[in-house]
Amino acid sequence: MARAVALNLLKAWLLVAVLALVFSGLGWLIGGATTALLFAFCSFLAATGVYRYGDRALLGMLGARPFAEAEDPSLRSASETVAAKLRVRPPRLYLLPDGFPRLFVVGRGPSSSALAVSTGALRSLRLEELEAAIAHELAHVRRRDVLVQTFVVLFASTLVEVSRIGGWLSRALLYVLAPIAAAFVHLLMSTKRELAADALAASTTGGAHDLADALMRLDRASELVEFAASPATEPLYPIDPFESEGIARMFKTHPALEERLRRLRELGGSGNGRRETTSVQQLAG
Repeated sequence: MARAVALNLLKAWLLVAVLALVFSGLGWLIGGATTALLFAFCSFLAATGVYRYGDRALLGMLGARPFAEAEDPSLRSASETVAAKLRVRPPRLYLLPDGFPRLFVVGRGPSSSALAVSTGALRSLRLEELEAAIAHELAHVRRRDVLVQTFVVLFASTLVEVSRIGGWLSRALLYVLAPIAAAFVHLLMSTKRELAADALAASTTGGAHDLADALMRLDRASELVEFAASPATEPLYPIDPFESEGIARMFKTHPALEERLRRLRELGGSGNGRRETTSVQQLAG
């Protein structure tokens, strides 16, 4: 766990350093050393802004709004229960007012995070499955995957969206910027993070089968509801909601769902396998 936290912090600093280097190099070409220092300073200011407000930017970009407890009291109860088990601060809650079943977490880490859940997910998942899915998301918070996810997804989404302002050059810009965005995503987001989050969630809550059921239900329910979003947001979700076509193929960071389900079913053990605990290494290894 400590190694994963340290690695994610290192990745976040690496992204900031690379961007500062790129912008300072651009400033050098434009106006020499003084401009390079100015550009580097501005890039660090931008990184600070993303660190403080990147979660709000992503929530707004994806249409989330603050959650009112009267809409579904079980959501707050489930999130607080799971947060206590994972020893993180309960996340701020947001609602995605659409029928597509999805949820995701953004933020900085265990002391500051936000969980967004769609009305489709609230309708599709049983309470035990909802708790298991929330546990998967908060496992990303405990491991500080959320910090890297927030930085990378916001950066990649911004690059993809920039291509839309190019008028008749939009397609050409997309062909240039989308691979750059995808390269950053794959450089900093490992597929193993999902297996590790599955492992931590199942180990902490003892609901390996509940999580497997939740993932399978989210996958099947998503086939029945239309979904549209920037493919650069793919790393946020517990399952991949995008078709494997077009530029969406560039941003695939999830392991095969069948592999995740197999590991979780094996982790569930004998009987119905619900609320049983085991070691994280067995699933993530």
